[in-house]
Amino acid sequence: MSQPSQGEKQPDNAKSVDHLVRGRRHYEQRAWADAYEALVLADSTCPLGTDDLERLAMSAYLIGREQDYLKALDRAHRAFLDADECARAARCAFWIGLCLLFRGETGPATGWFGRAERIIAREGGECAEEGYVLLSRAARCLAESDSQGAYDAAAKGVEVGERFREPDLIACTRHLQGQALLQQWQVEQGLALLDEAMVSVVAGELSPRMTGLIYCSVIDSCMQFYAFDRAREWTFALSRWCEGQSQLVSFTGACLVHRAEIMQLQGAWPDAVEEAHRACSGFPEEVGQQPPAAAFYRRGELHRLRGEFTAAEEAYRDASARGLEPQPGLALLRMAQGRLDAATIAIRRTVNGTSDRLQRTKLLPACVEIMLAAGDVAGARDACRELEEIAQDIGVAVLGAMAAHARGSVELAEGDAAAALWSLRQAFEFWHKAGAPYQAARVRELVGLACHALGDEEAAGLELEAAKTTFQQLGGAPDLDRIASHSHGTEIAHSHGLTKRELQILRLVAAGRTNKVIASELFVSQRTVDRHVSNLFGKLDVSSRAAAASYAHKHRLV
Repeated sequence: MSQPSQGEKQPDNAKSVDHLVRGRRHYEQRAWADAYEALVLADSTCPLGTDDLERLAMSAYLIGREQDYLKALDRAHRAFLDADECARAARCAFWIGLCLLFRGETGPATGWFGRAERIIAREGGECAEEGYVLLSRAARCLAESDSQGAYDAAAKGVEVGERFREPDLIACTRHLQGQALLQQWQVEQGLALLDEAMVSVVAGELSPRMTGLIYCSVIDSCMQFYAFDRAREWTFALSRWCEGQSQLVSFTGACLVHRAEIMQLQGAWPDAVEEAHRACSGFPEEVGQQPPAAAFYRRGELHRLRGEFTAAEEAYRDASARGLEPQPGLALLRMAQGRLDAATIAIRRTVNGTSDRLQRTKLLPACVEIMLAAGDVAGARDACRELEEIAQDIGVAVLGAMAAHARGSVELAEGDAAAALWSLRQAFEFWHKAGAPYQAARVRELVGLACHALGDEEAAGLELEAAKTTFQQLGGAPDLDRIASHSHGTEIAHSHGLTKRELQILRLVAAGRTNKVIASELFVSQRTVDRHVSNLFGKLDVSSRAAAASYAHKHRLV
């Protein structure tokens, strides 16, 4: 009977043998927490061999014990060196370096990558680990925005992976090629390479660690580049994969955040709130990890849209405490609270402090909305123009719809309702087909206002009623309040001589709104509101806002 290898070393102690057998069995069953516990018990009485140290490391990683993962990999690395298995030692060094790189510890990561490269160079000869060295080089190039260097290194890594039939290596380097193209804004080509990498992922051909890493990275990229259909598909595939491993901790937080964002986009707000809450609920205490900051930001966004402002503010603060800039959500919250000065300062600071053009697309639509609310139509036009330029450069349909929405709102504020209607129809068509009811309803609201400005009251009523119905279904309380103020303005005026617009403004004056706030709610300039207020004062023969409000209440106009 042959003796076990160093990697499969068998302890003499019967209890240790039992723990080790259970640990290996649980590992094969993907019961990661049970595998970790059993392997730790086995290791406590008899040090594990190299293969079992790798199992221990993988189990620790998948239940979120990152420090234990690094320690076990370090031990495996040194044990492989002692056993003169240099290629496997280099592979351990690569994984340590990659984990440190993801944690932002660039110096230590570079050191481990360098160690892996030196081990391979010293040994000479061809091996699959050369591809992992190339993979690490590609990852570092991406981090330094050297997209061409990343693409070239990844392409060589693909060749090594194919030569040695390494599915993990092939999929990851192909994925990094796609990331490099995305960094060059070759969006369709980059996403196509990510799709190719995902073929191996969904087929179950990769290790659990690589499977989770590629899933999360691809979904992040799809969301960043507004490829919502792809993101939806991969997110729910990731969910199924996670649900098939009940003890999995790593990747589950990111999965829940992605699910919440997709559900929000699809209009399933109650489900999105539940998923965001689960993502924020934390990991088991013994793991020592915290929920992702993005989970709290997503929670804040949902609370804000539902009008739950106190809960939204708390969630944004939690996101900030975990290192995430809670913008543009917090600025939009301030606007919804009527704190326009704070909202304007916050959005301007954030936009001015963000140089990456793709990241700016996350801020510019909110900048347009807040600038219009503050009466700064010129500032809104500038933000809109930049968003249009980026949308044209990238060529992504979602960005085109966002730019059309922004352009229509600016045109409406400038008094060009006909041009606004053309832009807004383009935006609505996209969001409606995309199955994004909230975005579609926001556009329909503006379409209604444009129709009203053009004198088509029947069309205006239909559009505003449709938007109102969607907001009611979603639970968008702030949007319903805004729709109510618009609806008053489309009613037939009485014999007091006011136009429909003047009647609408009178009601807002009676509600205590300032001209600046009225301008933001009606998407017009403050100068226009000033003129309407002056006109209605003359028609009603009053000299103050208080007298106008009294008139409105006396004649039951509110």
